[in-house]
Amino acid sequence: MIKLDNLSLKMTKTEVEEKFTGYFDNWVCQLEAFLQFLLRASDENSSNNTDTDIAKKWDSEALVAQLTSHHKDYYTAKWAAAHEDVLAFFAPAWLSPLENSCLWITGWKPSMMFRLVESVRLTRLPGGSLAGMTDSQLEKMEELRGKIRLEEEKVEMEMERQQVAMADRRMVELARLSSRVIGRGGSGGDGGDEVTTAAQIDGLVEAALKNLLGGLERVMKMADCVRLKTLKGLLEVLSPMQCVDFLAAKSMVQIQLRKWGKKKDNDRRNHVEIRENSQ
Repeated sequence: MIKLDNLSLKMTKTEVEEKFTGYFDNWVCQLEAFLQFLLRASDENSSNNTDTDIAKKWDSEALVAQLTSHHKDYYTAKWAAAHEDVLAFFAPAWLSPLENSCLWITGWKPSMMFRLVESVRLTRLPGGSLAGMTDSQLEKMEELRGKIRLEEEKVEMEMERQQVAMADRRMVELARLSSRVIGRGGSGGDGGDEVTTAAQIDGLVEAALKNLLGGLERVMKMADCVRLKTLKGLLEVLSPMQCVDFLAAKSMVQIQLRKWGKKKDNDRRNHVEIRENSQ
């Protein structure tokens, strides 16, 4: 049976996790504020006052630029933190299990954005501008979708290469030597091995893991670059008001998923506490 004290130890955060949790909470709060502006802009677009069309377009473009910058700031902070502790981003402590279950290599899957555009076009929510996409826009979006899918496959192949590398001869030999050292109280011991001490084994393991973590950091950045390329590509295809509705939908999904995940997590914890107290 798993005890609560073991669970609390598991939930202890590293320094990077602590700092990024605070950063991410603040980033999401700012995203919620941006969402309100996006929704307001979308609502105002429903009026047909041609005297304000130019002003609306300028406001929409400025708002899209600010939110785009907000997303870029996130990746700048993410890459800086990941350079210190990349593993923190493959199992983010600042996300709920529900949010983590939706991740594709430390973030949202790029091809999901095309499905999002299609859903907004059909539902006309949060605004109806995407329903008016032209044939030319749809053609450009499909072309972009094909390019992004190829980029996703490249990232997935590189991630697979990193994972498979855990079973190469060097890692297997290190695992064997480590097991032998543990079994013989700190020495490889049979005289035939060049590496015989726990300290030497630990040094080799540390070097191997450093190489592995460097590979994971590269894959993470590859995935993030595809995400940014997808966002940039779609915003170039869409009109200013369509960008507003698209970004509003993207923000809503992210914010609500976070709220649902937190509620689900709290329900799970309450269930554990009730079960423990009843025993």
